[in-house]
Amino acid sequence: MQIDQGLFKLDVVDYHAVLGVSLEADSKQVRKRYLKIARKLHPDSLRDADDTEKQRASELLSKLVNPAYETLSQEKSTVEHGVLLRLKGQQLKQQPILLQLNSEPAKALFSSNNLEYDYDTELKRLRESQYESLEDVLAVIGAISELNAVYVMRKGDAAVPTATSGAKAAQPAATAADAPTETASVPRRRRRDVIIDSYLNRAKAFEYKQDYSRAIVELREAIKSHPDSARCHSYLASLYFKAGQAKMASIHCKRALELKPDDAMGMELQKRLNMQTKRSAQSTSQKSTRSSGFLGGLFGKKGK
Repeated sequence: MQIDQGLFKLDVVDYHAVLGVSLEADSKQVRKRYLKIARKLHPDSLRDADDTEKQRASELLSKLVNPAYETLSQEKSTVEHGVLLRLKGQQLKQQPILLQLNSEPAKALFSSNNLEYDYDTELKRLRESQYESLEDVLAVIGAISELNAVYVMRKGDAAVPTATSGAKAAQPAATAADAPTETASVPRRRRRDVIIDSYLNRAKAFEYKQDYSRAIVELREAIKSHPDSARCHSYLASLYFKAGQAKMASIHCKRALELKPDDAMGMELQKRLNMQTKRSAQSTSQKSTRSSGFLGGLFGKKGK
């Protein structure tokens, strides 16, 4: 299910567009919208549909809708996704040529004098028909994602909330002057983490489809830029392990544990690699024993 519009074109999985919720929607709004979509895509609601429509509904639910809800219903992942969106907004401000708009609503929003109102109005209009025709779902998601891309670009740092409603607000800019060295380093670390997360998220999407080769490519690219990331090495090792490449898995698992000895994924994978090596050695030993016994018996009979 390929979507090549809006934020998707910038290597961001636009979970808000998938659910048709505002970038500033809270957890209650996300859950309410998810349940409505899930009911519409449920087999009981598609009794009169043909097999093709039922299959399409199932794929939409499992590959797009459920992952979107899982991400936006958890505070930690929502905050991380929000940071990524703000960075994309800043990137679009600096390089507006990256923003390619096909839909008229997005083009109108780009020059709107009432950004909030026009964004909400157009989003509601698109959302009403989003899952009515299963053949048009991806096109509508793409159109909503174009709206979102314009919104994050024009809103800048305030594009999306950094936490769920009710969370403590960020400190005012004046506080930064009290500790310039610390606050200057935080954004750099955050940008690094967000970039790594974007690689990991794309790799996870490929892993979900069991396309391990493309997932591995994503992580190898991540390691080129961030060779000291234990997360990247341990996840790449797990992908190699699933792809049946134990040697490469061992190399990256070892590197992950060198960088971070208590890396949970690396430690777990190391146990699996050790067990696999042990089983392989036992199997080889048993085969050797059976072979020796067979030859010994064979030559023993000839000697009689």
